Amino acid sequence: MSDLNAILAPGMIVRHPTEDDWGDGQVQSNINGKITVNFAEVGKVVIDGTLITLVLVST
Repeated sequence: MSDLNAILAPGMIVRHPTEDDWGDGQVQSNINGKITVNFAEVGKVVIDGTLITLVLVST
């Protein structure tokens, strides 16, 4: 997991680096590198933090 993904906590707003059409997402949980994010346009998605580094929009 990247250093940025390690600091992500519930409530933080993020974007997926390659899926611009998903919109902003709110972190729901971050457990053992699995980050659950509720994105505005696609709903809840579980991201493998070892493969994808999410982009922090706001805390």
